[in-house]
Amino acid sequence: MLARTAVRALANSRQFSSSAARQTKVAVLGAGGGIGQPLSLLLKNDPLVTSLSLYDIRGAPGVAADVSHIDTPSEVHGYAADKLDEALEGVKVVVIPAGVPRKPGMTRDDLFNTNASIVRDLAAAVGRVAPEAHILVISNPVNSTVPIVSAVLEKLGVYDPRRVFGVTTLDVVRAARFLGGIAGADPADTRVTVIGGHSGATIVPLLSQTEKGKGITGEVYDQLVHRIQFGGDEVVKAKDGAGSATLSMAYAGATFTHALLRGLSGEKGVITPTFVKSPLYEDQGIDFFSSNVELGPNGVEKIHPIGEISAQEEKLLAACLPDLKKNIEKGKAFVAQS
Repeated sequence: MLARTAVRALANSRQFSSSAARQTKVAVLGAGGGIGQPLSLLLKNDPLVTSLSLYDIRGAPGVAADVSHIDTPSEVHGYAADKLDEALEGVKVVVIPAGVPRKPGMTRDDLFNTNASIVRDLAAAVGRVAPEAHILVISNPVNSTVPIVSAVLEKLGVYDPRRVFGVTTLDVVRAARFLGGIAGADPADTRVTVIGGHSGATIVPLLSQTEKGKGITGEVYDQLVHRIQFGGDEVVKAKDGAGSATLSMAYAGATFTHALLRGLSGEKGVITPTFVKSPLYEDQGIDFFSSNVELGPNGVEKIHPIGEISAQEEKLLAACLPDLKKNIEKGKAFVAQS
């Protein structure tokens, strides 16, 4: 499924690429890891990527040598642990999958202490070397790491909220796949807007807004929502302690990166959910939120309203907001204390 969908997405992107005005240098920070390697592979196949800059504390030069043999035009360079600044020079888009993966029994929040420091330090380097780069945060817990990146850039005086994104695309990918399975439909026809955050109960799929989803009720609805919210646990369990969702996350990361590159290149109407600085629930002290965002030459061009939602979705949202607020505050406090 991953391979077929990736090929189809890339075929579609190649059609667009012939008229694209600009191509782009992209950096992957954490390119040697479980997400970073397949993500680098997929980005090497993206026709909107002119140059791929791969960095990690170990293994990145090897990954770069490997994917550089793929017969697409983009150039690939790998950088060792002491070459971070060099890896970031001239970069337009930075994707950060760096950090430790989840293990059985761990929540995304359990990852905080390790990954918060990693993301903070990488954000500081980006702010120093490539302050105008668009930063795509994959490292969990996204609900906290995106506020960390934003606060670090703010301290450096280079923060532009239009250029910092939490990649929540895996929730969207899972929702389409799982709903498609229930409805007996192609996932391309079961796209679901997923709002809120990127962990557990903060993930709110708006099934009522899609034709195939609005008729699902009762136990089937509850099970579907739970699977979308906790789909990562399935993978952690199935891998028996050997890792988390790396391949599907890499696919989701590449999908969102490609959407952003389309927007940066001037394509109109590129809309997808992503976790960004948002006014939607700011009055409740929640200044980051995932919702449909229109992407363009400046990054975030427009944050769309939630729209009409069902009574069930109202309940899900009510459960999401307090947890999300705590996650955001935790990220901000980490930088304030650093």
